[in-house]
Amino acid sequence: MPKSGKRLSASLEDYLETIHHIVAEKQVARAKEIATRLKVSRSSVTEAFRSLSQKGLINYAPYEVITLTPAGEKAARDVIQRHQALKDFFLRVLAVDEELAEEGACQIEHTAPREIIDRLSLLMNFVDECPRGGADWIKSFSRYCRGGKTPEKCQECITLCLDK
Repeated sequence: MPKSGKRLSASLEDYLETIHHIVAEKQVARAKEIATRLKVSRSSVTEAFRSLSQKGLINYAPYEVITLTPAGEKAARDVIQRHQALKDFFLRVLAVDEELAEEGACQIEHTAPREIIDRLSLLMNFVDECPRGGADWIKSFSRYCRGGKTPEKCQECITLCLDK
């Protein structure tokens, strides 16, 4: 959370996420690479840097490399965790393709309340651990999505899951 205590805009969260990924790859980030990855102008990058710097989230000086502050690292990891939780849900449970899962996660990660993302993560853990859940449950749901109906004998499905 920035110094002001206010939630960041979706755009600023995207900058933090991008800076985090570049720093993870190359140890530092440069304005040009950030502009390229986000498909924005250099002037937009400079404006975002000023804002993120004022909020205490990045170390920034004109024409220098960019790094995250500890608060910026924490905020970036939070955005990435929300993104991954959503993408995982979209891919594994909703069985949508990778590109749509990525697009949806990018959009929703900025607006969904933290409590919803946390519950979604708990749901995924539950599905993975529950004897009536797991891969079989997800495959059944995927078949339901394609066919629009449940198997005729749900009890038979439950028996198969319990026999494993």
